[in-house]
Amino acid sequence: MLFEAPPPEASSTESAAVAPDCGVLFQKRGNVMDVILNRPKALNALDLDMIRAIYPRYEKYEDDETVHAILLRGEGEKAFCAGGDIRSLYDANLNKSKSTIKQDFFREEYMLNHRISQLSTPQVAILDGITMGGGVGLTVHGTFRVATERTLFAMPESAIGFFCDVGGSYFLSRMKSRLGYYLALTGARLKGVDNFYAGIATHYIPHEKIDELCDALSQIKKPIDAQTVLDDFQPSELPEPDVVQKPFLSDVNKLFDAISVEEIIARLEAAENKEFAEKTLNTLSKMSPTSLKVIFRQLQQGAHLPLRECLQMEYCISQAYMKSPKSDFFEGVRALLVDRDNAPKWNPTKLSDISEEDVDKYFASLGRRNLELPPF
Repeated sequence: MLFEAPPPEASSTESAAVAPDCGVLFQKRGNVMDVILNRPKALNALDLDMIRAIYPRYEKYEDDETVHAILLRGEGEKAFCAGGDIRSLYDANLNKSKSTIKQDFFREEYMLNHRISQLSTPQVAILDGITMGGGVGLTVHGTFRVATERTLFAMPESAIGFFCDVGGSYFLSRMKSRLGYYLALTGARLKGVDNFYAGIATHYIPHEKIDELCDALSQIKKPIDAQTVLDDFQPSELPEPDVVQKPFLSDVNKLFDAISVEEIIARLEAAENKEFAEKTLNTLSKMSPTSLKVIFRQLQQGAHLPLRECLQMEYCISQAYMKSPKSDFFEGVRALLVDRDNAPKWNPTKLSDISEEDVDKYFASLGRRNLELPPF
């Protein structure tokens, strides 16, 4: 079985909070199912137990006519979900474990991302706080995403020697004015209302209104009412964007609309906006050169693929990274999360040392081990 340790059966009439030892709370709240990521000390980082708890319950909610929406939130004041629990992957690699977590984690996470995209029951995700990596994958493919002034979005994978997975190939490649390329390559953050203007969020609602919003959603009479409630709670006048506005987008589009990472760097070096260019060049210089090339290629290819095929491609990439115990991914996790010296030793160290053939290897088919996504 794919889900080796399924949680206790989730009843359609469940009214009390259910908290199996999996880091997620499930509670029927009126006519919605409240799903709460419950690892606040770990910034609600997504691990395999959480994935295995959520997936089968989402299957049940699809068949439950009393569940008109799924309300997805994070416990605590700091984060919705700060990303995947990549430390467990590092530990498995360090200990040369015979565990299959390096395959299971990505396979089942991407299956959940795809399932969320296919839900007929609307999911309303509250991105109140840090929302990065794996947390983005839980939300961006769903029906509704609510940003607040506390939302902090990023896809920071290039800084840890990885790539923008959880469907990043799909949604980042489709953002306006090459913004997705900029966010993916630099790991830049978007705060608050900028997430609405960038399309990461479908709505922007002040933090002080979130409890009231959740109460209103719990009273909807049919799934289609979720849209009306969210629209009613969104202020008629939104704050002006801080970053996602014409001058910035114009620079990003001009400088990142290139055919290679090397061309982006050349454009930045010759840019008129010296302040922006120098800051961006400094950021890119710290990233894994392999990651920069893999990310650029995945966005190029993902722009022409449906989400299903993007996730299947990303699984191949993830396993290429997992295959080598000395890959930039494990070095990046060591430098940023384990030893915390913030001095990763990338290999290779220069873009010029990475050929297109080297990048091809990350996209190679796994044959019978390719990711299979069930039709819905």
